[in-house]
Amino acid sequence: MSVLDAAQIMEIIPHRNPFLLIDTIEEIEPGIRAVGKKCVSMNEPFFAGHFPGNPVMPGVLIIEAMAQVGAVCVLRKEENKGKTAYFAAINSAKFKRKVVPGDVLMLELELIKEKGPISLCRGKATVDGEVAAVCEITCAIA
Repeated sequence: MSVLDAAQIMEIIPHRNPFLLIDTIEEIEPGIRAVGKKCVSMNEPFFAGHFPGNPVMPGVLIIEAMAQVGAVCVLRKEENKGKTAYFAAINSAKFKRKVVPGDVLMLELELIKEKGPISLCRGKATVDGEVAAVCEITCAIA
């Protein structure tokens, strides 16, 4: 059972369809770590052009989905409620496997450093336990 559903996620972050890229938050320790889930469907709007006849989820959207989970994690801290998390940097992004329709993308984010309104998270996206992507995301809270 998920900890937060899509409606609850939308109370925390401003993203809406078609740009809300996480379905649920499965685990959360505010300001420490969170695990989100994205059920990848053939009906995703980006599959119309990426790529016709060979649908692959764009890597930048996998990173965005990880960032949304990280934003939920950071914004669930009491002092950040009602604020917005903005990208400040994406580092060390690596893509290890394709993400295709039917995959369930698990997005694990861990806060590794915080200084004032800046947070650094380490992210990992997996499908069936196999790493699809990793990165470090820096966000600014405002």
